[in-house]
Amino acid sequence: MTLRDPATHEPGGETPRARPLILRATPWLVAGLLASLAAAAWYVSTHDPAPASPGPTAAADVDAANVAASYVGTASCAACHADEHARWQSSQHAVAMQHATGETVLGDFSGVRQKHAGVTSEFFRRDDRYVVRTDGPDGRLAEFEVRYTFGVYPLQQYLVELPRGHVQALPYAWDVRPKAEGGQRWFHLYPGERIDHEDELHWTRRQQNWNYMCADCHSTAVRKNYDAASDAYATTYEEISVGCEACHGPGGRHVALAQAAAERGATLQQSGFAVTFDERRGVGWVIDPATGNAKRTTPRTTEKELDVCGQCHARRSQFSDDYRPGDPLLDHYRGSILSAGLYHVDGQQRDEVFNWGSFLSSRMYAQGVTCSDCHDPHDGKLRAPGNATCAQCHDAAKYDSPDHHFHAAGSAGAACAACHMKPETYMVIDGRHDHSFRIPRPD
Repeated sequence: MTLRDPATHEPGGETPRARPLILRATPWLVAGLLASLAAAAWYVSTHDPAPASPGPTAAADVDAANVAASYVGTASCAACHADEHARWQSSQHAVAMQHATGETVLGDFSGVRQKHAGVTSEFFRRDDRYVVRTDGPDGRLAEFEVRYTFGVYPLQQYLVELPRGHVQALPYAWDVRPKAEGGQRWFHLYPGERIDHEDELHWTRRQQNWNYMCADCHSTAVRKNYDAASDAYATTYEEISVGCEACHGPGGRHVALAQAAAERGATLQQSGFAVTFDERRGVGWVIDPATGNAKRTTPRTTEKELDVCGQCHARRSQFSDDYRPGDPLLDHYRGSILSAGLYHVDGQQRDEVFNWGSFLSSRMYAQGVTCSDCHDPHDGKLRAPGNATCAQCHDAAKYDSPDHHFHAAGSAGAACAACHMKPETYMVIDGRHDHSFRIPRPD
């Protein structure tokens, strides 16, 4: 089932406009240790609930194999999974892409003008529409209506629709940070560079095309639907933002099975999803007093979370529109791993590589750590504040100490991530932590 968004259809029965567009947003933040965990502590996983107690099963005539694996939308999940839904609503996934409205547009469209490389652009409103006057595909000034917002923090981008279904990201972004941090301003994404309409990096061309570059990670179940003969897109998605089914897969079977079980007072015995995130279920991390480091009680033998997160949190090229959670990531994407230009010589991130490739090179990955050991999968936040996330597995008495980090307790330099997850800044203001967890090498 393809959800056709009414907002993409013009009044009066005209031809539907193309699907929205998005930029990868926000990479993940991770941090280190709090001086409260004693050596030899257990960290018991809470990501997945314990297996359900025995009870009556759902009706025999309701078989997951006989129910279509259709998309039902995030709203269908909220009634039974209220806590997870509430946390998701506070996440950047929930607002990865939105229609441009008074509630979603954060930038100043009050007639502000910006000049870059000889081109003066203006941001203004016309009735309830948001409009940008800037250089178009032919290099001439023209007006373009903002149809979608892309991302939310620390910057927000804006998408417009061009002919043949092409959705493009404008060259200016709004700095969402507080004014005291240098925010609340428009800035050009390529400062100091002169990029005209013939340059591949111009906002009207392929490298800034939402359908090709961005959509797959900012919306749910995207189909590019590109026609090479006409150079046209008829891109669709099931949900405009990154919803539940982007990670869990189509929810139709799950909903049907859950409803049937509820009607009979039965216990749901099969989820109906192609993937179950059980890699942390019943698992603990025991800190060895001799080393101050923890070891997983049972080895991790699958890549479920890494594959699902990696579909978007990886530098990769896509050769299939058919990825569904539960599939091996590399059946649909070609991941970029350690290579010159993308990474520094010691393996730390250099270019915009996101997290997957870096993490695969880490000792954390080798020891069985997975994404939700550090991040809550529904709101994206760290499991604990400050250095406490790292203290789950690294003895705070040993590591969260000036004897280890050589900085004053509580200072910025004392943060685990400051040394072991050196940040790089992308898109002018977006600082992202390296996920290879290297030991600092000043040379």
